[in-house]
Amino acid sequence: MREELRGRNARGVGLPGAAADRLGHEVLLPGGEAYAAVAREFGSSVLGESGEIDRRALAAQVFGKPERLELLNSLVHPPVLRREEEWLAQVAAENPSGVAVVEAAILIETGSYKRFDKLIVVSCGREQQVQRFMKREGASREEALARLSRQMPVEEKLKFADFVIDTSGTKEETARQARAVYELLRRT
Repeated sequence: MREELRGRNARGVGLPGAAADRLGHEVLLPGGEAYAAVAREFGSSVLGESGEIDRRALAAQVFGKPERLELLNSLVHPPVLRREEEWLAQVAAENPSGVAVVEAAILIETGSYKRFDKLIVVSCGREQQVQRFMKREGASREEALARLSRQMPVEEKLKFADFVIDTSGTKEETARQARAVYELLRRT
C-alpha cells in the first residue's frame, strides 16, 4: 500500500504528514465540505445505505467521462486544498524551520506541486502499481489499469522530482531512502 508505506516512513523519521486521499475521504463524509454538493450533483445512486458516499459508485459515474471527473474534482479539490493549507500553516507555526510532507497522487497533473518547495516522487514498476492498487482497492486488474491510464506515467513525473524514492524493493530499503531524503531536506 503505497500511501500507507509513505506515511509510515514520514512518521518514522519524525515528519508530520497529511494524505490528500484521506482528506478527500473526510470532505466526502456526511457533514464534510463536499458531501452535499457531490450528493446533489451525482444523485442518490452514489449514496450507500447509511447515507455515506459510496466511493466505488461515484468512481463508476466518472470513469471514462472527463467532464464528470472534472466536476467531481471541482467539488472535492478546493476543500482538500483548504485543509492542506490549514494543516501546513499549523505545522509552520509549531516549527517554522520544520519539514512537512503532503502525500497526493496527482500533484503534478493538477499543477498543485508548484505550491511546495520540493517534490518527492515515489515510484515503482508498472506491474507493482497495478498489484498494489488491486490489493488496496479490492479492484480488478482492468480497473487498476484504467485508473493508472488516467494518471501521468511515472517516467514523466520523475522529470519534475527533486527527490525520488523507489518503492520497488523491500520496506526497509524504502525506509532507508525516506530517511536519506529527510536528512537532505532538514539541512536545506
